[in-house]
Amino acid sequence: MNAEYQQEFVDVEGARLGLQIYPEPEGVADAPVVLISPAMGVPARYYRTFATALRAAGLAVAVADLRGTGASTPRPSRDCSYGYAELATDVGVVLAALKARRDGRRTVVLGHSLGGQAALLHLALHEGHDVDGLALVAVGLPWWRSYPGARRYGVLPFTQGIAATARLLGVWPGWGFGGRQARGVIHDWAYTARTGRFPQLDGVDAEAAIRAVRTPVLAVSVDDDQYTPHETLDHLCGKLVTAPVARERYTAAQSGARMDHFTWVRAASPLAGRVARFAARLPTH
Repeated sequence: MNAEYQQEFVDVEGARLGLQIYPEPEGVADAPVVLISPAMGVPARYYRTFATALRAAGLAVAVADLRGTGASTPRPSRDCSYGYAELATDVGVVLAALKARRDGRRTVVLGHSLGGQAALLHLALHEGHDVDGLALVAVGLPWWRSYPGARRYGVLPFTQGIAATARLLGVWPGWGFGGRQARGVIHDWAYTARTGRFPQLDGVDAEAAIRAVRTPVLAVSVDDDQYTPHETLDHLCGKLVTAPVARERYTAAQSGARMDHFTWVRAASPLAGRVARFAARLPTH
């Protein structure tokens, strides 16, 4: 049965972020804390089954809605454009709000898709962070050349068409992909798809900053992922030249269910155990 969470909110300049905090795992003292950073357009409540599995594996769990999604504001509009820089900052704001709960415990940020990119960028752009580990699940840089076979030839027109629409309308309405998104988020996402690189963020070379990240990483791609197949995560991991990376695949045989970019969340008990083992072995700050 899914556990009930406590809904809280964290204020940051220009936004209010929804934060779901789950009860402590039973019988586990000073359990490592896992903060889940969701995929583009996916509300925090979607992760309830996964959060329950993580708790059963002995982890304390919180899930933060991305800016403009779920319980978080502001709603993306022509007058409200933000991008990857703000999403990366929001990760730090939520971690600060959880500081009292995290003190004395290992902290893992677990990012799914866009949430994983935001988490990685937070670590890269904020050298003084106190995160002990980063778990990337179904995350990849959607560079069109990294897609296998003929799929790559559809990625570029798909991503750049969405970016063109966002520029024209001042916002991406969410027509069939990603939910309603700020044009800045779509601009930065489309740049990664076109170039295979992160854009400069607030004048900082994000690519160079990522190469300097030393935080241990668990990088897991998912079978039958229609948006970030295994090769896209391989490309992203290639940028982590300093961090220790455990690169793994989560297979349908392991999960016992057919999966894709989203449905792995509902068949993730074995993966939750793997995240718990990763957290338990981390050195602490």
